[in-house]
Amino acid sequence: QVQLLESGGASVQAGGSLRLSCAVAKHNADNYCMAWFRQPPGKKREGVARVYTIGARPTYAQSVAGRFTISLDEYKNATYLQMTSLTPEDTAMYYCAARSGVCNTFNEAAFAYWGQGTQVTVSS
Repeated sequence: QVQLLESGGASVQAGGSLRLSCAVAKHNADNYCMAWFRQPPGKKREGVARVYTIGARPTYAQSVAGRFTISLDEYKNATYLQMTSLTPEDTAMYYCAARSGVCNTFNEAAFAYWGQGTQVTVSS
């Protein structure tokens, strides 16, 4: 079992930056594929970034590549999403998710564990 708790969402101006945090509570030493998803208002949830372990190559959605960075801190059991050059199109509820096994998909059905979400609002 894995419990996830996001924080760090806020309202910011376009061009600004935010760092989202996801506290990870798990009861084993297994590695998990960690991912960030987002759901803009009135739209479907979409994958934003994912990574398996420290040192692994992350994967990003095209819409955020070069602006967002996913990272892991295994000592703190946390996952982060550093977001820069934010635009109003980045406005969404952001979710942290985890899955065991391979880390090769943004299919949300493949992720068994989810946080409750944290809201990011970007104003122009």
